[in-house]
Amino acid sequence: ENVVVVEMARRYDSRTTTFSPEGRLYQVEYAMEAISHAGICVGILSKDGIVLAVEKKITSKLLENISSEKMYKVDDHLACAVAGITADANILINYARLAAQRYTLTYQEPIPVEQLIVNICDKKQGYTQFGGLRPFGVSFLWAGWDKNFGYQLYQSDPSGNYGGWKATAIGANNQAAQSILKQEYRDNMDLSDAIKLAIKVLNKSMDSTSLTAEKLEIATVSRRDSQLEYAMLSAATVEAVLKELDLAQPQGEPA
Repeated sequence: ENVVVVEMARRYDSRTTTFSPEGRLYQVEYAMEAISHAGICVGILSKDGIVLAVEKKITSKLLENISSEKMYKVDDHLACAVAGITADANILINYARLAAQRYTLTYQEPIPVEQLIVNICDKKQGYTQFGGLRPFGVSFLWAGWDKNFGYQLYQSDPSGNYGGWKATAIGANNQAAQSILKQEYRDNMDLSDAIKLAIKVLNKSMDSTSLTAEKLEIATVSRRDSQLEYAMLSAATVEAVLKELDLAQPQGEPA
């Protein structure tokens, strides 16, 4: 039976525009599969902000880390975390930034978060329907605030689907991360509790044996003095939270 399924897949997986007899689009499914091997990203909504936390894969000690590879600011009120092919993500992030600026230029106010997500998902969906193009091999967590719905966390995937979440994870081991979030998430969490929970989730779902500030990137979207602020947590802050959670590595032990 497995052989039949593989044969079937091979006949219908060469393009995104052909349905298989059981109604599946294999190329889109393969794009989602690629994401499940990417570094994990966690997003958590709290009452006073949103946390995005990602696994930072250090490929070489010689690499100059100028900017984050997995976390991006889209507009003053919106940021995202990426799991999948970063080069694909860059195209969509650039598109999102332009769409946000065009809206602001036209209406003199920030674009509503969901409107921008729908716009990007429409673009992603187009790549599953028209010939000759492969889908974007990337999923996003979008964290933003607008005057209509306050803080919002969305997840979008290569098919063009999106959904609003209180807490979610994408990338490798996301199932394990989701089950921890299901058990430990509370509706009235504040930002510092959400940061702790995000680190706890990454600790349980990352392959690495010991957690250090170098292996994590954490960003928050919150309001300060009635201004929205996207901020990356410094290594010292992350290390302090690791110590508080008893996850810090003892001094002198190799990473």
